[in-house]
Amino acid sequence: MEKTSKYSLLQLTLYFLKLGTTGFGGPVALVGYMHKDLVEDRKWITEEEYKQGLALAQLAPGPLAAQLGIYIGFVHYSFLGATLAGFAFILPSFIMVVLLGIVYKLYGGLTWIQAVFYGVGASVVGIIALSSYKLTLKSIGKLNLESFKSKWLLWLFFISAAIVTFVTEKEQILLFILAGFFYMIFTAPPKWWNFKTTNSLVLFQFTLWNSEESTLVKLALFFAKAGAFVFGSGLAIVPFLHSGVVAENHWLTEQQFLDSVAVAMITPGPVVITVGFIGYLVNGFSGALIAALATFLPCYLFTIILAPYFKKIADNKSVKAFVEGITAVVIGALVGSVVVISLRSIIDIPTAIIAILTVLALIYLKKIQEPYIILIAGLIGVFIKLI
Repeated sequence: MEKTSKYSLLQLTLYFLKLGTTGFGGPVALVGYMHKDLVEDRKWITEEEYKQGLALAQLAPGPLAAQLGIYIGFVHYSFLGATLAGFAFILPSFIMVVLLGIVYKLYGGLTWIQAVFYGVGASVVGIIALSSYKLTLKSIGKLNLESFKSKWLLWLFFISAAIVTFVTEKEQILLFILAGFFYMIFTAPPKWWNFKTTNSLVLFQFTLWNSEESTLVKLALFFAKAGAFVFGSGLAIVPFLHSGVVAENHWLTEQQFLDSVAVAMITPGPVVITVGFIGYLVNGFSGALIAALATFLPCYLFTIILAPYFKKIADNKSVKAFVEGITAVVIGALVGSVVVISLRSIIDIPTAIIAILTVLALIYLKKIQEPYIILIAGLIGVFIKLI
């Protein structure tokens, strides 16, 4: 890393504090802001450094924007820069979701709050549905015969994961790991691979999954696993969270879960920060803190460990194949989860109309950002329920 730079560590920290406070629009918008501000305008980071950070963020698990921010902090200020940049980026939205969690817990039973989230919940379903479609096109390929033929194994993983998630309503993390390894072995087997290695990983996964501890320990283990399997979009974490907090542990109701996703979308910063809201509803401020730290810790560790060796890792075909296999299954699980959530959340004609209008607005009114659509949906909910 370079010993000198065009900016101080304080300037970098303040920039990410500002971005975390005002950066709306999801991961794609946030990484775009970083390029415009840090590469084009301020010239703190070179184009090459930015591209390397973006490639690493796409290759390794973790929310895209947060990982890129951590990498940019690492470029000139090593571990301290990565830590401060990541912390500053996440802190504002974490504070916001905790404050919203306090308000939600105090007033969530009020009629007008329920009316707001009646509309918001339906809108979130539309947003997640369209996002899962876009992620499918981006991560696997177009829905045509040529793509099915050339990437048949990825499509098989995708469809299987969607079906399994829909039927079981649970996230099969072991399936994700096995899919990644199977695709890697099928397309680009590494020299070190053998059955003992695979069996060891499988046993480790079962050991981790069956751990029985206190609520806070369960929260930490669950959210750490969720954070370790988010590739690209923050919405990829939705099926993990849904199966864990609603179906398996019964920490939240279906409506509370949708409200949690909505809260993350109307606040700036990474969408994954919804874990702070969920953690607060489950176990107060300590739950929010544990959930957020556990979710972002894998992202942080992957970045600072891989960053010095990234060029070598990026050229490794086996690593790329492993990521492709896991990504196909993760996106398939997201689609399956969307179907499950939709069947439970679209409860009448008005909610169906709101979800459809949300999708159409996102497709045809590209200048309107998701937070505004959600707020409009909330007003519609109030109008339907209270007027």
